[in-house]
Amino acid sequence: MEMDSKQFREFGKAAIDILADYHDNIRERNVLPSVEPGQLIRQMPENAPEQPADWQDVLKEFNQMILPGITHWQSPQFHAYYPTGISFASIIGNLLADGLGIVGFTWIASPACTELEVITMNWLGKLLGLPEEFLNCSSGPGGGIIQGSASESTLVCLLAAKDKMIRKLIKDSPHLEPDDIRNKLVAYTSDQCNSSVEKAGVLGSMKMRLLKSDAFGKLRGVTLKKAFDDDKAKGLIPCYVIANVGTTGTCAFDPLSELGPICQEYNVWLHVDAAYAGSAFVCPEYREWMNGVEYADSFDINAHKWLLVNFDCSVMWVKDGYDLINAFDVQRIYLDDVKSTLKIPDYRHWQMPLGRRFRALKLWSVMKTYGAEGIRTHIRNHISLAQHFAKLVESDERFIIEPEPAMGLVCFRLKDGDILTRKLLENLTAKKKVFMVAATYRDRYIIRWVVCSLHTKKEDVEFSWSNIKQEADLICLNQINAKPKITNIENIEKLGICEEKSK
Repeated sequence: MEMDSKQFREFGKAAIDILADYHDNIRERNVLPSVEPGQLIRQMPENAPEQPADWQDVLKEFNQMILPGITHWQSPQFHAYYPTGISFASIIGNLLADGLGIVGFTWIASPACTELEVITMNWLGKLLGLPEEFLNCSSGPGGGIIQGSASESTLVCLLAAKDKMIRKLIKDSPHLEPDDIRNKLVAYTSDQCNSSVEKAGVLGSMKMRLLKSDAFGKLRGVTLKKAFDDDKAKGLIPCYVIANVGTTGTCAFDPLSELGPICQEYNVWLHVDAAYAGSAFVCPEYREWMNGVEYADSFDINAHKWLLVNFDCSVMWVKDGYDLINAFDVQRIYLDDVKSTLKIPDYRHWQMPLGRRFRALKLWSVMKTYGAEGIRTHIRNHISLAQHFAKLVESDERFIIEPEPAMGLVCFRLKDGDILTRKLLENLTAKKKVFMVAATYRDRYIIRWVVCSLHTKKEDVEFSWSNIKQEADLICLNQINAKPKITNIENIEKLGICEEKSK
């Protein structure tokens, strides 16, 4: 039976109450669920229901079966990966977009869908301090678009770079065939890149070279230039570079001011993947990490990470929108639109899918509700909380922080070695109170601790540290108890820092 508007109001209000209560009481839940693999599959029937259920039964099943299997990304004790953005303002924006039920593949399909995206991308580009040439409001062919993820943005720009390079080489040498060029094109990035960057090379059928980063996790200009020269000597064609502005593992920043001029010299597309850290550029004090962005051909951040916007909302700007149109324009008579310009873009030519959601509505609702100052306060608060956590770790001589904390990320390990650090993380994960993940730095096993939740406060940071410290106490105590009894004073001193701390 079709739900009428009266039932919709009741269902919607009840669902919002559930979500509001969920966030109000999220600290009462373990961050990780206590479920076994396949538990929900066993609980649910094998076949779809034949008869409709009352909305009350739907919510009852949600509470009893689905919610117990949720990892609570918005918990103040969730410190894994990077933030996944959320806010009540964004939820309302999503609700409004879903309620309208439009598919905005052309301007006429819903003019406000296209134009609000142009507006919000101009607003956000200015807040970040991007060069004007990236914006729709500039005099040039640049502009912004909301993609689904940084993964999509990397792939879209790789495909556009490939198309642009093939067109250029054939124009310069008309005897060449596209297939003769495609197999020689090479993309480059750091060995610290996100897996999605390497995957873009697989999906885009372009060889992807992962170049060795320096001791601080950065891809240096001299390394990139040597890779270009080596490949050109082999008859290969450098085509595309992905610079990491805030790597996944340690939030390292590739120096754009070094990489940019080299890419410009070799006529190579430079894409900046600033998925997490790029959001911090709304705060002027962090824009030094963006020095050299004027050399980039494209720039992307995930607004759905740190800008309070729910997934999916990855914001991407390009210097020349025609590079995307040339690569992706496929016409059909049923897609005929009013005469459009780059200032009112036909976004179906700027992305992989034809259809697109009204994602600008949730970005707009957040920017309107928080304002620029509210967004800056959110970013600065997260960074301040990370600095507080770093001071707590530094106060305990059993731990070492490395590399230096960056943005909302602190990486640390036990001085007594990788085995104990790994054991510490495994034990904490098993207890489900605090959730973190590992990375490597200079071939050492480290634990990543990130401020992720909108709800995180100073006392939450201290709760997480208390759990980490208590587990370290147990590990050190077990290590001491496992060692043979030694009475010689000199040998006692060799037992290490765990025993010294236990005194």
